[in-house]
Amino acid sequence: MGRIVVTGGAGFIGSHLADRLLAEGHDVIALDNLSTGHARNIAHLLGHAKFHFIKYDVTDYIFVDGPVDAIFHLASLPSPVDYLQKPIPTLKVGALGTHKTLGLARAKGAVFLLASTSEVYGDPRVHPQPETYWGNVNPVGPRGVYDESKRFAEAMTMAYHRYHGVDTRIFRIFNTYGPRMRPDDGRVVTNFIAQALRGQPLTVYDDGARTRSFCYVSDLVEGILRLWHARCTDPVNLGNPREMTILEFARLIKELSQTSSPIEFLVPTDERTKDDPNTRRPDITRARELLGWEPQVALEDGLRATIDYFRARLGEEAA
Repeated sequence: MGRIVVTGGAGFIGSHLADRLLAEGHDVIALDNLSTGHARNIAHLLGHAKFHFIKYDVTDYIFVDGPVDAIFHLASLPSPVDYLQKPIPTLKVGALGTHKTLGLARAKGAVFLLASTSEVYGDPRVHPQPETYWGNVNPVGPRGVYDESKRFAEAMTMAYHRYHGVDTRIFRIFNTYGPRMRPDDGRVVTNFIAQALRGQPLTVYDDGARTRSFCYVSDLVEGILRLWHARCTDPVNLGNPREMTILEFARLIKELSQTSSPIEFLVPTDERTKDDPNTRRPDITRARELLGWEPQVALEDGLRATIDYFRARLGEEAA
């Protein structure tokens, strides 16, 4: 069993990863400054003998006493609401945060796993997106702070691998959903579910023809852990190749949530959808061949679990 550091450990994905690592018997040290993560995501772990939480900003120098076997660097501001409101912290955690955590990995001889993103592909001109595609990113657009922070983080990770011999992995996360997402994070899954449960119109930008693919969080965590134990330093896409339009997705949320809310079409008036990718679907050939991995949770089943979580969460907030 190992001693594992998870940055962003109180976040949506980080807390699920911590659950799984603890279930496998590892010691977990979760670092999070709680700027986008929340203590409620790890409240059930605080009494666990092998779980340790440190409120910390990973853009500062990181010291961890004792051995460390692996570092999962998930600290980030990945939602449009967050990176548009906090562009400089977004850049800092991708650049300085990656630098500091790589330094810790080098000092401890630990495996370093970087959580990257499908956003490194930008608005893609290749479909579906394989890891060999270099992307189509606007570095000076409003989304550039997130896209380029992750592209820089990948470059920094490979530099530490090549020049310092750090054992590294890079996984590119495609749209992932599940319990513990924030209702106000501005992503399409949370927007539609929260609107449906509140009896509000489901707001679809333009004609809803943009496409996305959605991966349930437990499938993502399984892929991350398989990559940890694989000998692969090249980036690996982790996502669900089932693609659908945003309008189709809105209709599915309506059906599963049993809401009478209408679908409302909007013309965007802010920067949230500027440079928004028109298509997004992962080519997961590499994950299938190297990791024997592909998603197992059906979209409808994962959405039902997520809707149940949101129904309870919104009920608590209304009480």
